[in-house]
Order: sequence, then C-alpha cells, then structure tokens
Amino acid sequence: MKFVDEVRIEVKAGKGGNGIASFRREKYIPFGGPNGGDGGDGGDVYLEGHASLNTLIDFRFERIFEAQNGENGQTNNKTGRCGQHRILQVPVGTVVWDADTEECIGEVLEIGQRLLVARGGVHGIGNLHFKSSTNRAPRQCTPGKPGEIRNLMLELKLLADVGLLGLPNAGKSSLISAVSAARPKVADYPFTTLYPNLGVVKVANHKSFCIADIPGLIEGAAEGAGLGVQFLRHLSRTGLLLHVVDMFPPDEEADPAHSVRVVEAELAKYSEELVDKPRWLVMNKLDLALEEDAQAACDRLVAELDWQAPAFRISTVTGAGLSELTWAIMHYLDEQRAVPETSNDANGYAEVVPEARDEWE
Repeated sequence: MKFVDEVRIEVKAGKGGNGIASFRREKYIPFGGPNGGDGGDGGDVYLEGHASLNTLIDFRFERIFEAQNGENGQTNNKTGRCGQHRILQVPVGTVVWDADTEECIGEVLEIGQRLLVARGGVHGIGNLHFKSSTNRAPRQCTPGKPGEIRNLMLELKLLADVGLLGLPNAGKSSLISAVSAARPKVADYPFTTLYPNLGVVKVANHKSFCIADIPGLIEGAAEGAGLGVQFLRHLSRTGLLLHVVDMFPPDEEADPAHSVRVVEAELAKYSEELVDKPRWLVMNKLDLALEEDAQAACDRLVAELDWQAPAFRISTVTGAGLSELTWAIMHYLDEQRAVPETSNDANGYAEVVPEARDEWE
C-alpha cells in the first residue's frame, strides 16, 4: 500500500431545509390558522480518528465529500428531518488546515476523536412562528441557510515517542527491525526506505514505546536533493531523536563527524523546533571492526563533535548494545512523562539502575 501523508480535499456541509407557509384547511374549522413547519438542519462534516488507518491514500481517489441537506418543513407543523452528518475516517495524528486561509483547524490525536470541519446550515422557520395578535394569518417563512464549503489540507504526522535520523544506509531500518516487529525494507543501497515506518518496542511487561523511521537525509535535502525533508514532519511529535551514524561506511573517505553535521544542517534548515529536541548519538555497525578499533573510532567521534548528550555503541547485526539503548530510552521517556514539560533538560538522561529494571520486569 502506498504511503500518502498529504492531501487536499473539499468538504460541503448540508444546506438547512426551508420553512414553509401553510394553513389548516379542514371542514368546520373556518379559522384554522397557520401550520407551516420548520426545516431540518443541514448535516455537518467531521473527521474521526481510526485505529486501523496509517495513511491518507483513500483521499487520493475521492476528493469531494458532502453531508446531507436538511428536509423542508411540512404542513401540520411538522419539522423537516435533519441531514445526516458525513464522518470521514482518518489516521490518528492528522492535522487539518484550511487551504484558503492557511489556518490550522485542529488535530485528530485520539482514536474515536471527532473534529468538526464544516458546519451544516441552520434550518428555515415556518409561518407558524410569525403568528401574533396583530398578524393572524402570516404568510412569511424563511429559507434554510447554506452549509459551509471548505477546501482542506490534511497532513499526517505520525505519533511516535522516538524518531530515527541519519544519512541513507546508516542502519536506521535495521535498528527498528532489530528492536521491534516492524519489517521495513533493508538493502545495501541508498534510499531503501521510501516512506516512514512505525514499530513498537517492548522493553518489559507493560513497558513499551513507539519508534519511527523516516527516509535518510543527504546534503542539500532542504533544497530537494534525494527525497527532500518532507518526511521530517513525522518527527515533530516525538519526545526523543536518535541520530544513527555508520561508523565504518563503505567509502573510506567518508567521515562520520561530517555525516552528523550534514544531518544537523538539514534539520536547522527545516525547523528550529527539531534542532532543539533531545537528540542522542547512536554509533552503529561496530561489528565491522575489531573491538579496539571500534572503541577508538567512537571515542574519536564523540571528542570531535564535543557531544554532550548520551551516546551509545551498537551493532544491529550482533545485537550488541541494543538492550542498553532500549532500556535507557524507556527510562528517559518515563521520566519525561512524570515531570512537568517546562522542567525537562534538553539532553536529560539518567542511568537505569538495576533495582528499577527489576521492578519493571
């Protein structure tokens, strides 16, 4: 299934039904009076979060959605039926924009949450409401109001606790497949990941977090090189970024420190918010060198970058370091959920003590 994370649609709420002017015309009731009923309200258009959806591809094939109009009023003071609402199911994490005014209408962040995006027209009223002591036979009635018509931009931002960053072939897809049940495409050529992938990492009973993998960034991505930076939007809701680095790339002239700086530069061009997010360094593919050489390369990279945040040494092939990494992430996320957001340290990290780990298990 193709991954689609941005679409434009048009929504039309229902028109309100008209009120009518009518009079009782029954035998032996010469002064029956007015009995025109009101119309029904037009139907609204809602977006609703759905658990089984993870893409907006359905909206690529149908772009116009209409709610039902309200029915007109009837004689004998009968009110017309209200129009049925139109409910469009979307993935959780969908942001809704008014395409004409560029105003953010809202977000769908929970399963079952409904967001009103177009309000139906108000009903018209019948001539019964215009009856008074001086107007015994009113012939006035009002038409129903039209419903709202809006052009919307739907933008999907995945809901994940942790996001993966790095150049193509840094090992991000291998990492998410090693620690979760996600099975993204893994190959020895660049841009094997063409769309974001989500995986759930289970650390212990009732202890898990969601991790997102996006396509790799290259130098000039902000100007459209490679797959661009459009997928960075999926990291905007994460609480922690993991910067994955290939410590022993095939190109011997490639410098891991330069790779880190390239990604940092593209992040800064896209959003200062992402630059300010907590970011940990994950040095990958240490199985390609002897232990002493791998240790020296990692120490050299940390020193050259003057890296102050936590740094981890892993191998997705052998599994070395993965347990320590996932436990540290779980502990960090638990700490962030337990304290006010304003008191968070941007690079806060606390070592997982054995007592806490035993308690989780």
